[in-house]
Amino acid sequence: MANKYRIAGLLVSMESFGRTVEQAVPYLCDSQEAADFIVQSNIEAVRETFPNMTDDMAEYLSTGSSFYRQLLNYDGFMLHSSAVVVDGRAYLFSADCGTGKSTHTQLWLRHFGERAYILNDDKPALRIVDGKWYAFGTPWSGKYDMSVNEGVELAGIAMLERAEKNTIEPYTGKSAVFDIYRQVNRPKSYEYRDKLLILIGKLITDVPIWKLECNMETDAVEVAYNAMHDFGKMNNNE
Repeated sequence: MANKYRIAGLLVSMESFGRTVEQAVPYLCDSQEAADFIVQSNIEAVRETFPNMTDDMAEYLSTGSSFYRQLLNYDGFMLHSSAVVVDGRAYLFSADCGTGKSTHTQLWLRHFGERAYILNDDKPALRIVDGKWYAFGTPWSGKYDMSVNEGVELAGIAMLERAEKNTIEPYTGKSAVFDIYRQVNRPKSYEYRDKLLILIGKLITDVPIWKLECNMETDAVEVAYNAMHDFGKMNNNE
């Protein structure tokens, strides 16, 4: 039986099992309204790429792919990243698996204490709502299922690389587009890919994008936060 869920500000219908249904519990909704769309599962399609994957994991990947593909119809997409909230604003750190984005956001939690929490540790949804970009928690939230069912205005995105010295600088142009494109769910159809590229172009126009080279020490938090937060203050005249 399909249940309804409120995810990224949208009402969706989804019939799922195992890991997906467990991680989706905080998103359950008893609304009688018609769903904006149906999240579907296609385990066999996942197995074409990962033939030895368990049913549970294949269904988790399949439902996530279905949700994020259809999210493109609602001015949104997924960015593979760890999203941390400090003082009501979301800061995203994106990188290839194993680079240390989750380790970096854990440093933010230690540094800011009660002022900070993880919004989503793997696949937050980014969406334009009333002309502003928001990051949203989703059930597709990584190995440790760190996610909160809410939307927070996006302060900035840092493309993270490991380095001995901590540095951060604005990141624009084709290189920024390419790096972001590498970290999104890329649909097969040309129609959806066109929508994705348009949204990525709008994202890098509307939201500060940064190149962060850092180690995994507390100083990295201060370097990143001071640049990203101060830039937001300047542009919002806070």
